[in-house]
Amino acid sequence: MTDHSNLKIAVASGKGGTGKTLVSTNLFWALQNTGTQVTLVDCDAEEPNMAEFISGEVLVRLPVTQNIPVIDSEICTFCGKCFNYCNYNAIVYLPSNHFIKVVEDLCHDCGACTVACRFGAISEKEKQLGTVKTMFLNSNAELIEARADVGVYSPVPVIKKAIHSVNDRSLAIFDSPPGISCPFIATVESADFVVLVTEPTTFGLNDLKLSVETLQQLKKPCGVIVNRAGLGNREVYDWLKANKIPLLLEIPFDREIARIYSEGLLLVEEKPAYQLLFRELLKTIEKLVKR
Repeated sequence: MTDHSNLKIAVASGKGGTGKTLVSTNLFWALQNTGTQVTLVDCDAEEPNMAEFISGEVLVRLPVTQNIPVIDSEICTFCGKCFNYCNYNAIVYLPSNHFIKVVEDLCHDCGACTVACRFGAISEKEKQLGTVKTMFLNSNAELIEARADVGVYSPVPVIKKAIHSVNDRSLAIFDSPPGISCPFIATVESADFVVLVTEPTTFGLNDLKLSVETLQQLKKPCGVIVNRAGLGNREVYDWLKANKIPLLLEIPFDREIARIYSEGLLLVEEKPAYQLLFRELLKTIEKLVKR
């Protein structure tokens, strides 16, 4: 068994549909087949789908909650301090009408309003944001799924809870939500290396550039996997070369690969040659991290 403990790899993409799930699930499965202790974390909390490809016995199911302030208008003096302290505009305050109310979806559970109130008018209640589910596959592998409840304003607290559930002795793969918004940031900020999955098209290149620019701001090393290689044009390759960004792997534009994925199967199981390719991918990442 090779020790890759505490290495954290995020797999991300600037847009949906590039093959991020294909890469995450197959890298995870190829590594656990070698005896590596590995954890796959489905951080796409609004649309988690890792369990469609990999399933196991559910060991832990944890609710993710936050505290929401409740303002008692009978005690409130309508001084407005809680309103002034709130940086998220989560309090509606109409002093002339003696009206004050918390907008729950905008609350970030910072506690500033509670500190501001000197009259004991603010209490707190718990609101569930989602769940984190840990599934055991075997002695080497587990899957952690972040799932936000329907209607939750931001999945970020659920994503962070899932990431914090990872055993430090395990190599971790974070399957990031697509795009470069807050859920993406919450996923990659804990990673040692980010694998960006793109496709060789103009749209793919545009979103890849946005992702790389964001990661550069975060000072996160990254490399690129080109999925559906052979489709489109050479713009992505030229841009990678010009910007000295590592090309980690190419996955060909292949009808058989599409069939395997659409049936919820794993490429490394159906086409064993890919086992070696994904294991070599990890070795390449480790060399880049050690630079």
